[in-house]
Amino acid sequence: MDAENLYYFEKAPVAKAVAHFAVPMMLGTSMNVIYSILNAYFLGTLHNTAMLTALALTLPLFAIIMALGNLIGMGSGTFISRLLGEKRYDDVKHVSSFAFYSSLVLGLILMAVGLPLIELIVHGLGATPDSFGFTKDYVTVMLIGSPFVVLFFTLENLVRSEGAAMTSMIGMILSVVVNIILDALVIFVFHWDVIGVASATVISNLVASIYYAFHMGSKSQFLTISVKWFKATKDILGNVFKIGVPVFIMSIFLGAMSLIFNHFLVEYGDAAVAAYGISSRLLQFPEFILMGLCEGVVPLIAFSFTADKLRMKNTIGFTIKAIVGLAVVFGIVVYLISDHLIGLFTNDPQLIEMGSYILHVTFLSLFITGMTTLFTGVFQATAQGTAAFIMSIIQGVTLIPVLYIANQMNGFHGVVWSLVIADAAAFLVGAVMLYVLRNKLQPELESLVQ
Repeated sequence: MDAENLYYFEKAPVAKAVAHFAVPMMLGTSMNVIYSILNAYFLGTLHNTAMLTALALTLPLFAIIMALGNLIGMGSGTFISRLLGEKRYDDVKHVSSFAFYSSLVLGLILMAVGLPLIELIVHGLGATPDSFGFTKDYVTVMLIGSPFVVLFFTLENLVRSEGAAMTSMIGMILSVVVNIILDALVIFVFHWDVIGVASATVISNLVASIYYAFHMGSKSQFLTISVKWFKATKDILGNVFKIGVPVFIMSIFLGAMSLIFNHFLVEYGDAAVAAYGISSRLLQFPEFILMGLCEGVVPLIAFSFTADKLRMKNTIGFTIKAIVGLAVVFGIVVYLISDHLIGLFTNDPQLIEMGSYILHVTFLSLFITGMTTLFTGVFQATAQGTAAFIMSIIQGVTLIPVLYIANQMNGFHGVVWSLVIADAAAFLVGAVMLYVLRNKLQPELESLVQ
């Protein structure tokens, strides 16, 4: 293994090691959110609410594509980190080759299945008559480019799993920079509106995937894209899917939750859907910062689980403190300038009022979602498949009945508050499972959950 990466895995002070693994991931994920926000901003300059609605309605589709990438990427990545801790370097090559080609095949399958069903998919996403054409355009482009988008999410996880945090960050930033440049061109120069924005997303993911593939093929000591190392043994399949399937289900549930949520919001008009689309993208920024922190330390936790469990405990403890600090800072900022943030995307007073309200409510659960992400990361890193599976479904299972009841009782306000309730339920379940598993993971973990 690269000597620098080995130092951060094994010997660096915990705070320094967490920073090495998490900060690049936090920067990378925040950049991804920035270009998601800029997609909405560029379309917002056209002052067409139907386009913004289409962008919000397609979030579930993107969640499915991301889910396929994380199915292979997260499952293979956590397995690779554990293999590195056990110094099983040849097995790392087998897993990385398997992940590369499997993700391409999954993307091709999604494209082949999705394109003939395009009309059904657009109706299922809840497109209104005004937004139907724009939604169909976006979905068509994303399905055609899905192999590259799936590959991007897979390779980013693989590169990060070997400790190459800077390389992971550079790939994500490269994707963002390309996307921003293309967004400006397709909106202001070529006037391609929604088709252009979707195409920019696909092309930027392709460019980043090429960068990651080059690193794996030419720079990495252990990762590879060579087909000669491809192997799909029972051990590889079992370890990859034990963690990958719960991650996939979680992503699918997030997509389904977004879809169901949009269907409830449609009752309150396109303005409600557009307001949620804008506010959810703004909320993604702090959420993805916390996600970057929690996902960034997963390779360190997974490596330490097989090499040094006391170091694993200290890593988790430090990460919890960081989550608390970041949640407080972001919460203060949002409550002070929420109207101005929404106003960056629209000059519609109704959209600004509704979007600001949604931001205020959903930010209440920022710390909770950060902790939930950490719980999930711990279960993934330590190969606790059952716990990871439960975490993958609990929020969706909770949200659906809560959403129905809250909508009946309190209309639009109930729909918005249902998100906070579902987040709280997931947090409580995760905390209970970590307490139950504390002795199996590490006796000292008890001090973190008491």
